[in-house]
Amino acid sequence: MTGHASPELLFHPLTIGRTTIPNRIAMAPMTRGMSPGGVPGPDVAAYYRRRAEGGVGLIITEGTWVPQANASNDPGVPDFHGEAALAGWAEVVRQVHAAGAAIMPQLWHIGAAPKSDVAEIYGDRPDGIGQPIGPSGLGAPGTPVGRAMTQSDIDEVSEAFVRAAASAFAIGCDGVELHGAHGYLIDQFFWDGTNLRQDGYGGSPANRSRFAADIIRAIRAATAPDFPIQLRFSQWKIQDYGAKAWHTPAQLEAFLAPLADAGVDMFHCSQRRFWTPEFDGSDLNLAGWTKHLTGKPTITVGSVSLDLDMTVSLYENRPTAITGIDALFDRMVRGEFDMVAIGRALLSDPAWAEKVRRGAIGELKPFDNSALRTLV
Repeated sequence: MTGHASPELLFHPLTIGRTTIPNRIAMAPMTRGMSPGGVPGPDVAAYYRRRAEGGVGLIITEGTWVPQANASNDPGVPDFHGEAALAGWAEVVRQVHAAGAAIMPQLWHIGAAPKSDVAEIYGDRPDGIGQPIGPSGLGAPGTPVGRAMTQSDIDEVSEAFVRAAASAFAIGCDGVELHGAHGYLIDQFFWDGTNLRQDGYGGSPANRSRFAADIIRAIRAATAPDFPIQLRFSQWKIQDYGAKAWHTPAQLEAFLAPLADAGVDMFHCSQRRFWTPEFDGSDLNLAGWTKHLTGKPTITVGSVSLDLDMTVSLYENRPTAITGIDALFDRMVRGEFDMVAIGRALLSDPAWAEKVRRGAIGELKPFDNSALRTLV
């Protein structure tokens, strides 16, 4: 082969456990907050179906609340519990499957999110009910937000994740993704800046992964040996976009090994720019290093086909432009990662995957912030 690789490899199927994903393109989870009362309606089902019809192989839903009182900070974000919400999700699953794609809900608990994110919902409750909880009660390093979790809290939250995963299994989802990224609860255990525990959940990278590893094992026991379980994790946090929880490949390996052993089938490695090397001395990105260290399939993500990353386009409200994606194809051919998650580009262009399949890169639409206000 001469020149750049073609996009052909993006359209090969991938089998993870019992699920065969028809191609290597995933829809990244993106909070939309358009499910009043936590119930996804027909507009949500149509929104996800359009991306499946546009050629996406795997729909990873927006974050969904697990059934625990401290999990949520937005009543418009969908629940993954309760009769009405699960009926709504069953219809989403039906429509996505009818359009030929696989679907996995992302299960989410915010933990001790920064106070500004939760004050409107929780307020100041003197009895502590609904008070944010986290491994050490910190929303960011040195920033108390809630209270440190007791073993009883840990057991209750773990059970909530398991119940949500069992519900996903029961309504026909093709797997689940745990939200272990961006400074929310599971990631608050991972990050040494928010996990100051002195027990078996704190200290070493392996101990800080224990909370998630225990949840993964329990989900496996509650579902099936071949039911896919993904974990999304990141270096960056909403509290600190420059955060680094793991500074060397050895630290990353110590963190990942217990999770792989617990049964993670695929790691979703969140970066804001997929082309950024994770460590000095190698051009591998976070997904590349994770696959190298664990041997597990990985998903990469981060400004694919867009010239501006999330923080610039969203928070500075600057328009994006379409870029070439030959470098992505080249990395796929080298086996650096197994799937590619597309976020903002799919909000403005539901047919992104089909256009790439046809080689019509020039027809891709740039992302515009107006897409955030609709479920088109």
